[in-house]
Amino acid sequence: MEKILNYINGEWLAPVQGQYLPNKNPSTGETYSLVPDSDAEDAERAITAAYGAFKSWSQTTVRQRSDLLRKLAELIKENATKLAHDESMDNGKPLRLASEVDIPRSELNFRFFADMAISLHGEAYRSDPNTVSYTEYAPLGPVVCISPWNLPLYLLTWKIAPALAAGCTVVAKPSEITPMTAYRLSQLVAQAGFPKGVINFLHGRGASLGEKLATDARVKAISFTGSTQTGRIISGMASPHFKKLALEMGGKNPVLIFQDAEYEKTLNTVVRSSFSNQGQICLCGSRIFIQRPLYDQFKNDFVERVARLKVGDPGDEASDLGAVVSEDHQKKILSYIQKAKDEGGVILTGGEKLSLGSGYYVAPTVIENLRWDSCVNQDEIFGPVVTLTPFESEEHVVSMANSTRYGLAASVWTTNIQCAQRMVRGLDVGIVWVNTWMNRDLRTPFGGVKESGYGREGGLEALKFFSEVKTICVETS
Repeated sequence: MEKILNYINGEWLAPVQGQYLPNKNPSTGETYSLVPDSDAEDAERAITAAYGAFKSWSQTTVRQRSDLLRKLAELIKENATKLAHDESMDNGKPLRLASEVDIPRSELNFRFFADMAISLHGEAYRSDPNTVSYTEYAPLGPVVCISPWNLPLYLLTWKIAPALAAGCTVVAKPSEITPMTAYRLSQLVAQAGFPKGVINFLHGRGASLGEKLATDARVKAISFTGSTQTGRIISGMASPHFKKLALEMGGKNPVLIFQDAEYEKTLNTVVRSSFSNQGQICLCGSRIFIQRPLYDQFKNDFVERVARLKVGDPGDEASDLGAVVSEDHQKKILSYIQKAKDEGGVILTGGEKLSLGSGYYVAPTVIENLRWDSCVNQDEIFGPVVTLTPFESEEHVVSMANSTRYGLAASVWTTNIQCAQRMVRGLDVGIVWVNTWMNRDLRTPFGGVKESGYGREGGLEALKFFSEVKTICVETS
């Protein structure tokens, strides 16, 4: 059984207390590796290493940093097959999804920010003939990057890459539920030749590590993706210390389908946006609102397509859905399906766990006949569960779509550009897709409003987050 180790100051280290957690394969329920159950002493080691490496790393040129990021991207490409296998085994997602999405995007994150680093520049202003004011960006310092279990390598690299490109050193804390590809990445970091202490990987539970990471004075910023509940805890600990925070949290994303939508494209994409990665993507559409004249036709066709989705072994090319990430998460999802029944919901397809060995499988589930303000329509379930709700008018659907405490993303399906623009302005979310889904230009900001997020990731916004802007005024006469 493989034993994962922390990577601190260029060395792979066992946790100080020698304690480990079981790392289970969700598709079988079996423990296949051990992950460090690190504590504050391990966090102290990692922060000290990042702090010690910061001065020299921050003084490297953009070209030097970019070259190392590209080298790491190339190593991810060379090891893509192994990384995809590990991601699928660790998370339960189909191997095909890991191979086509997670690992290529992880590689692209490093390539993108290797190029993007040169875009971070200051501005200059001549106040009068003898005075010039200008700005410049300086690396912020050691930072903490905390990533979730649903897209383990994809989202971790999206944080690490801009931090390194900006000249920061990093303490990376992946989810203890899905640690394997972060461990593999630490091996590639060493192979790429990054200086010791520039990137450190710390494994363990947030309950044991969070306070130290959030309150240590040497840590200048925290970039977190995960649940709103955890984000609130991190904010509460870090805010009194005036650290910069980027919090990308929960979502309960609405899908608005108007009767004039391009039907087949809408149907095909909404099936994908509902159940990709077993619905365990913060951007999945879990509340599907359908204009009344189209409701019955779309419902029947949608349910028929969903019922045909194959749930099975993640390694099987034919599997559309794999296992959910853990037994506890499976129980949470099933509890919400029971709540839907208790609230009068009608299960149109799915609604149960599947007995596929000892794995954690849930059938893709479609529910109707729930009030828009029911707990199933308000709470983030984060699984293969969607609801269908008819709507009468634009005002009606906007009010329902905006009713939750979340505001991450929304999808609008209509061929009426005026209607689409009204929806874009009316929806209280950070991201709106019109006639598409998960169509991302990495140069654009990413993030939500309300309890879905604080700050923005991606593109130039990410580089600015990991930097401190300084204003200089020079009188030349």
